Amino acid sequence: MEQFEEKLAGILEVDELNDNDILEEFEEWDSLSILSIIALFNSEFGKTISVADVREAKTIGGLKKLIG
Repeated sequence: MEQFEEKLAGILEVDELNDNDILEEFEEWDSLSILSIIALFNSEFGKTISVADVREAKTIGGLKKLIG
């Protein structure tokens, strides 16, 4: 999970993340970030998620729940 958080922080261009951080409040939050997160789930976990899944997650913690 730590590696996931590090890569996610890289996508969002921040030094640290908290589970309660709201995705849409990140300065780097855009369609490219969403696609990068989808690709991260696929490469790291072999899991296919959709844009809708990412948008519904709303927070860092919500993304972690998608890992299952």
